[in-house]
Amino acid sequence: MPRVVPAVIRTLDILELFLDRPRLSARDITEQLGLPRTTVHELLVTLVARSYLISVPGQPVQFRLGMPVFQLGAAFAGQLDLAREAQEVAQDVAAACNEAVHVAVLNGTDVIYLVKVDSTHPVRMVSAVGRRLPAHCTAVGKMLLSSLDPAELDALLPDGELPGMTPDSITDPVRLRAELDGVRAAGVAVDNGESDSAVRCVGAPIRDHTGRTIAAMSVSAPIIRWTPAAHPEWTRLVRKGAAALSARLGYRTPS
Repeated sequence: MPRVVPAVIRTLDILELFLDRPRLSARDITEQLGLPRTTVHELLVTLVARSYLISVPGQPVQFRLGMPVFQLGAAFAGQLDLAREAQEVAQDVAAACNEAVHVAVLNGTDVIYLVKVDSTHPVRMVSAVGRRLPAHCTAVGKMLLSSLDPAELDALLPDGELPGMTPDSITDPVRLRAELDGVRAAGVAVDNGESDSAVRCVGAPIRDHTGRTIAAMSVSAPIIRWTPAAHPEWTRLVRKGAAALSARLGYRTPS
């Protein structure tokens, strides 16, 4: 196998330290990585020469990231395609649970499904890419609504009753706000037959590199398969899948 180059690994280790701190000194880097001072000095000189690091004005022994790092990040972001990345991750989640997996985005008071990977069971839920549903009736929609700031949510929710899809749909805005508080606290949302009486769903948030929730992923199954044993496992899988997709989009879990 090709050999890993230690000097490159150390250089990348130095750059990755700046993910958590905007500026570092040579001493900080030496202490955090446990490298010899001479090694750190040589690597810093090289990084500064290529502008990947620059000295902080007025503080020459302090360093911060340079423009080439931003340019590389922008090039990476430009290659990302949410639907394509989501399709690949959703396929992995669906393979693990053999239930339908969806990825959706918020559009006004509705969600629009970008991705669907179906199960292999003969009894499946009826849905389709491009379908639009009231956000408050779905797990993905509740997840997305819960991520809005209060002013954004106020602008979306009417003063009167919300439209329902089934007898279990939440139509009272006050009750919906309480539900969203619970979703925000739990980090997952559940659709208990609110968009289709015969289906249950659990959803988790998908975040971009800024930490903003831009989409949501759900696992959906007919009520006949929504057992007490299956629900926790599907919750774990949708959390894992949403986290994997978020990581692909550049999100870093806070330390």
